[in-house]
Amino acid sequence: LIALRRRLHACPELDFALEGTVRIVEERLSALRIPWRRVAGTGVTGLMKGKPGAGAVLLRADMDALPLREEVDVPWRSKNEGAMHACGHDVHTASLLGAAALLHKMGKQLPCDVLLVFQPAEETSGGALPMLSDGLLEGTDVRAAFALHCDPSLPAGKVGVHGGAFRAASDMFDCVVRGRGTHGAEPHRGDDVIAIACRTVDALHQLVGRAVDPAEPAVISIGSFHSGTARNILPERAEFSGILRTIDPETRVSLRAKIRRTVMNIPDVLGAVGEVRFTEGYPALINDPEMAGLVGGAVSDLLGWDALVRLTKPSMGVDDFAYFAERAPGCYFMLGTGHGDGREEAPLHSPRFAPDERAIALGAALLAECALRAGEGHQK
Repeated sequence: LIALRRRLHACPELDFALEGTVRIVEERLSALRIPWRRVAGTGVTGLMKGKPGAGAVLLRADMDALPLREEVDVPWRSKNEGAMHACGHDVHTASLLGAAALLHKMGKQLPCDVLLVFQPAEETSGGALPMLSDGLLEGTDVRAAFALHCDPSLPAGKVGVHGGAFRAASDMFDCVVRGRGTHGAEPHRGDDVIAIACRTVDALHQLVGRAVDPAEPAVISIGSFHSGTARNILPERAEFSGILRTIDPETRVSLRAKIRRTVMNIPDVLGAVGEVRFTEGYPALINDPEMAGLVGGAVSDLLGWDALVRLTKPSMGVDDFAYFAERAPGCYFMLGTGHGDGREEAPLHSPRFAPDERAIALGAALLAECALRAGEGHQK
């Protein structure tokens, strides 16, 4: 599995353009004689048949990389300039292929069908929903869903589990402030759209602290701001963009409305025009408490009780496994990939991210065990 992960790591691909990665996945599934098919272009699903009438368990791994230049000097470093597996999707893919190999050994003794899902584009527009829309679940009775994710803050051998809300919903927004441009020597003849946009951004940052229940998680982040081309000209246009992250659906709706009013009203009061456009992101990822308990039991039994880390709060990151968890009771858990030797661990999305590869086999074993336990539970 380590060799497989290194092969995937050396050839990272982005978004839906995953032909090389997909060929490796298809090659491995074919070697195991697991029937597979393409879904939504570069999504791949394999179906392992188990006991009739017991439904199916979905196991998912995302396959896409990030647009980063790798800074880790290892023989298997990225050969694709400007692309890197900096979020561990190579680990996820290798772990799921390892789980498939373990489950394959059971032959006809599988307690249920197992639907293997290798998903593109988690880091961009999302591949889960296109796969679902392209008939991923047709002909299968999925009753549980599981996925893991690398976590360098936990050492290899530890697994983090949390029941309930675990990842945020997201909404991207792009804003424009328009006004009259003018020379810097005559500011009274125009509208200082940079200053107006800055006031608008400042007001947006105050929304969470004053318009949301302090006990309710919410984040507004402005990540880009662009305006002007010359130091002595007040431009006609300023643009900024950001992302809203929430857990509670009502808070999500309320903050979207407040962002819209803020972006439109503050420029209006100051003599300019504000516009905002939203792009809906992923829904919140809610772990089913029963499935989270199942994962916790699998971790304790396979790795020991001290391997289980009970996470107490959600992350404001996002993941489109949320769509699978909406279709069936699911659990998305954190696979420790830190080295545990005192070194400074590079975080996810860092060009220096380097997971402890010993975690891959543990991830494979856990995914397989979760499928078996969920399948056996369906028969009771």
